[in-house]
Amino acid sequence: MSAGVTEGAVMTTFTPIASLLGGGLIGLAAVMLMAFHGRIAGVTGILSALLPPAPAPDRAWRAAFLGGMAGAPFVYAGIAGAPVAIAVAAPTALLLASGMIVGVGVTYGSGCTSGHGVCGLARGSGRSLAAVLAFMGAAALTVFVARHVVGG
Repeated sequence: MSAGVTEGAVMTTFTPIASLLGGGLIGLAAVMLMAFHGRIAGVTGILSALLPPAPAPDRAWRAAFLGGMAGAPFVYAGIAGAPVAIAVAAPTALLLASGMIVGVGVTYGSGCTSGHGVCGLARGSGRSLAAVLAFMGAAALTVFVARHVVGG
């Protein structure tokens, strides 16, 4: 196990500088996408427009945006000189089920955390505020039930 991870519990390290820089980069990416393409940085919408049955005609910037997200940990590892440590404590089946539930949620919520939470709140959208309150409330309830009711 890596540093900060003990048997039976996953611990996270307090990283205010890295978190501040990462949040700043997310905000910068959202602003640049709006400035250069007039688009909201809603990752679910960006991804879904690349998939069949009707891929968007503006596939290049969408693929570049997602490629940048997927490639960022490798760039960070190159700069930091060490690989990014990732520890997943949940079984694969639970991760897949969780992903499916989130997919249903972003469909019914007409957007995801990046579209509503980053871009929508920054634009003062009441609809995004309602969506963020709903998904953050659901996340808090899920963590409470998983840790204190089920005992995971």
